[in-house]
Amino acid sequence: MSHSKTLIAAAALALCASAPAHALTVVYAATLAGASEATPNASPGTGTASVTVDFDAKTMNVETTFAGLLAPNTAAHIHCCTDVPDTGTAGVATTTPTFTGFPAGVTSGTYSHLFDMTLASSYNPAFITAHGGTTDGAFSFLTAGMDAGEAYLNIHSSLFPSGEIRGFLHAVPEPDTYALMLLGLGAVAWMRARRRVG
Repeated sequence: MSHSKTLIAAAALALCASAPAHALTVVYAATLAGASEATPNASPGTGTASVTVDFDAKTMNVETTFAGLLAPNTAAHIHCCTDVPDTGTAGVATTTPTFTGFPAGVTSGTYSHLFDMTLASSYNPAFITAHGGTTDGAFSFLTAGMDAGEAYLNIHSSLFPSGEIRGFLHAVPEPDTYALMLLGLGAVAWMRARRRVG
């Protein structure tokens, strides 16, 4: 192996070694819109969702902002898991009839709540029953669904009982992941340039 290839390999290994072996906290994000509903609608409503899962503490912090709904909201929760990523419908996974403390009967608002995912009260009881009858089983299934893009946050309203705005949750890459990806792309570009010169 040439000296330059050895340096690239060493740099990649150093970055891998500095990255955590298992991400203990993962942030999932979604943009909420009527066009993203299973039956798309023309609601001007918009929103964002950020769901931070701490796998060590088994907590889930849900933060949402929304505005412009055509009718007062009636419920909000996470549904999981669809058969195909980013499409379809699924049952409610989290608290029913709505998130704990979610602003009710409004067309805009903000929300932030930390859920203890070891508690049965953080889930729809039917979701726990369907996934082993334990909160551990429900937690594993829900987070696997979010990892796969098969879970969505939905805000329902009186005009759209099935959901006025929703968005599928996707993991947000960590800075270390971007750094490693950029190093790899840079190494590939450098090797191609060297081949053209040589």
